[in-house]
Parts: sequence; C-alpha cells; structure tokens
Amino acid sequence: MEIKKNPKSNLENYSKLFIQLGLVLALFVVYVSMENKTYDKQVGSLGDVTMEDLLEEDIPITERVEPEIPKATPPPAPEEIEVVEDEKEVEETVIETTETDETEAIEVEDIVEAEIEEDIPEDVPFNIIEEVPVFPGCSGSKQELTDCLNEKIRSHVLKKFNNELAADLGLPPGKKKIYVVFRIDPKGNITEINARAPHPRLKQEAIRVAKTLPKMTPGKQRGKPVGMRYTLPISFNVE
Repeated sequence: MEIKKNPKSNLENYSKLFIQLGLVLALFVVYVSMENKTYDKQVGSLGDVTMEDLLEEDIPITERVEPEIPKATPPPAPEEIEVVEDEKEVEETVIETTETDETEAIEVEDIVEAEIEEDIPEDVPFNIIEEVPVFPGCSGSKQELTDCLNEKIRSHVLKKFNNELAADLGLPPGKKKIYVVFRIDPKGNITEINARAPHPRLKQEAIRVAKTLPKMTPGKQRGKPVGMRYTLPISFNVE
C-alpha cells in the first residue's frame, strides 16, 4: 500500500513566506539597536593629588678669560747717528750710437751662394725613375727604352730557362708562376736576386737564369746613377 503525501503538509510551499518574515525580523532588530541610547558612567573624585617639588639646580655663571698678549718691545734706538758723506766719484759711461752717417762708406762682402745637395735615394722605384736602365742594344725615347728593357729581359729568361724541369718535379697540372726579383745597382750590375716558386728547384733555376743577365747602363735620377729593383713574372703550364 503506497502512502500518499498530503500536498498541504509540504513546507516548500511556505519558503517564500518564511524568508520575508526573517528579513522583516532582522530589519527590526537593527532598527532597535540603532535607536537605543547609551550614556557614559560618571566617575567620582580622584582624591587629592600631590605634586612633588622639582629640585632646582644651581648653575654657576662662568666668565671667559681672555689670555694676555705680551706687548712687543721696540728695538733700542742707536745712541748716535753718523752721517757719512759720499766722496766717491761716479764715472759716467758714454754709449756710442750705432747709427751710420750717409757720408760714411759701407763695405759689403761678396755673397757666396751655397750649393744645396739634393738628397736622392739609393734605390728609385721603376715607375717613377727619370731614366730607366738601358739594356745592351736598346735605344730611343724613355718609353721605347722601357719597352725594350722589358722585352729583352723576358726573351733572355725564356731562352735560358729549363722548361723540361717542371715536368720532372711531379707538380699537379695547371698554370704555374715564378716571380723573380733583382736589383740593377748604380753600376749596372745585377745583384740581390731572389725568387718565389712552387718548388725549390724552380726557385734555384730562376735565380740561375737571372744571374746570366748582362751588365746594363744604370738608371739615373736627377742626372745621377741610382739603383732600381725589377720584378719579372715567369708563367708556364704543367700538363
């Protein structure tokens, strides 16, 4: 048998009413507490209050004593002052004038011009030398002498250089270069020969060939023989 619930006994139907009643009650309690007045309690007399007398301290009055500064005593005056007459005669020096008279003759020594020696370097670069060295058999203008010098040196080296030496050194195939540097001294001799090559034997061969160059007419700067350095590149192919 199932028990049926009476819908009138369900309290959830009155939840809104309970909430409103509680809110009204809370507001009433707050209002009563705010309107209630309170008063401070009155306190009786505190009795006789006694204050102890403060001790008065006597502070002595001090005075600043200035130190006595001793007075400086003046030096004693001499008893007698002697007056010494200046009997020494002073000789006046006469300053002679340095001005010349128009009637006096003035002697002027001969002016000698000093020769200034121009400092010319011992070695002059190839591109600024005034007169290039002259290879035997070359002649003409400066440009012609320069072209002839380059051509004669190049042909001489190619003629004397051992081309078959590179094939026996086991060098990798390709284009190789040797740079030969030497100096044509103020007497026209070939000196200070050096070379840079891909193999030591090629370097020795380049130096040997440079030593076979003939003596030349030295280059000149300001009319004086000077030294000049020359660089010769040698190119060859290794197959």
